[in-house]
Amino acid sequence: MTTPILDARGLCYDYPGGAVALQGLDLRIARGRRLALLGANGCGKTTLLLHLNGTFKPRAGELRLNGRPATYGRRALTDWRSRVGLVLQEPDDQLFSATVYQDVSFGPLNQGLDETRARACVLDALDALGIGHLADRPTHLLSFGQKKRAAIAGVLAMAPEVLILDEPDAGLDGQGVARLLQALEQCRARGTTLVFATHDVDLAYAWADEVAILVEGRLLHQGEPAELLGDSDVLAAAGLAMPLVLQLAKALRRTYPWTDGQPPRTAAELIATLEAVPHAIPDTIRNTPLTASVNERPNLRRHP
Repeated sequence: MTTPILDARGLCYDYPGGAVALQGLDLRIARGRRLALLGANGCGKTTLLLHLNGTFKPRAGELRLNGRPATYGRRALTDWRSRVGLVLQEPDDQLFSATVYQDVSFGPLNQGLDETRARACVLDALDALGIGHLADRPTHLLSFGQKKRAAIAGVLAMAPEVLILDEPDAGLDGQGVARLLQALEQCRARGTTLVFATHDVDLAYAWADEVAILVEGRLLHQGEPAELLGDSDVLAAAGLAMPLVLQLAKALRRTYPWTDGQPPRTAAELIATLEAVPHAIPDTIRNTPLTASVNERPNLRRHP
């Protein structure tokens, strides 16, 4: 089995006052994958993310980075956080410099890059997030979506091996989410491992390679999105709803059992499946009342 880039083993963590956040949590993060962390409020998602880049230290258990136990000395933490970048849910918690350029350049300069190399990293990150035109804009004058992208650019500029995001789509409109996912996909294409916590089961189903479902500070299940997010028992235990596209795909399969293979992951894939249904009907059932009624409706037929 390939060594995971990050491996959490038996993590336990309590907040001041005795509130238990993590209870023997295990998690394997494979290199180059997109992993979505799902679970109800208070299940430990954010606390886990803060462990994955060394911000929190567990009461028990350990983190392994590339198979080696992580340590918490100053030099080790600096190396760890340059390799595992964390983007917080609230961008105001992350932006602190006067302008966007200054904020995004802080990480590369802190890594010891000279001005020329740091500038190249900054401009590349700003361009990836589509905010190059905001380089000289004061951070306090940005919209929420612009702040979100600036915060992500600040982490991207350090070229981390792992990019961790807490609720990356929170507060963004549809266009903002699409632009963000496009930028993250470019990161993944470069080999960056992506881990994101989200309440959005539809986003996790459509975009993640793998999902991990948390319940009360423990890992309930980790595996393929279609398998876990299509399991009613697992979803009920975690207080989650089935993704809408998967619900519709399951209903379609009950009506048209010949639609086999992997279920569609996105609305576009579902529409393509629906458009193909009249052409996939076997001759033996083509003339059943249901099939005939479908074929008699021009708006349901696939147009050339």
